[in-house]
Amino acid sequence: MHTTNAQSGFAESAELKLKRLGVSLPPSPEPFGTYTEAVQVGSLLFLSGMLPTAGRTAKFVGRVGAELDTATGRAAARLAAMNAVALVRHHLGSLDRVKRIVRLGVSVATEGNVHDHPKVADGASDFLQDVFGPDKNPTRLVYGVASLPLGTPVEVELIFEVHE
Repeated sequence: MHTTNAQSGFAESAELKLKRLGVSLPPSPEPFGTYTEAVQVGSLLFLSGMLPTAGRTAKFVGRVGAELDTATGRAAARLAAMNAVALVRHHLGSLDRVKRIVRLGVSVATEGNVHDHPKVADGASDFLQDVFGPDKNPTRLVYGVASLPLGTPVEVELIFEVHE
């Protein structure tokens, strides 16, 4: 289902949805090591793992089920997805070049006996759906890990199909 503009009948673009939601994307993140954050091969755009950071600082630190609860992990996943979308815009020039989100991977740093990984990952999934629409929802892989870079609770990675 597309969100439509009542006057024009056209599907609302991702850029317009972002404005309507009142979301200001953060600046595009920069690498924390020796790697490239985005690589486009043909019509596929691969993103490196995105963290819940602002600038060079982790905004969330800890593990879900230990120092952080599920709701905080979910907020961290949302911020990581916002950073990913900021990178996509920076790389492509416009979010409207996104044809489809192919894959979303979410790593969740947890204390051993946590089972709410999907609820945490929904923070990223819901944000992506709000911006791009449910017709562009990706496949998703969610898994728990012992630790993540900078001590963050989540890391998201994405693959997009883009209009060339």
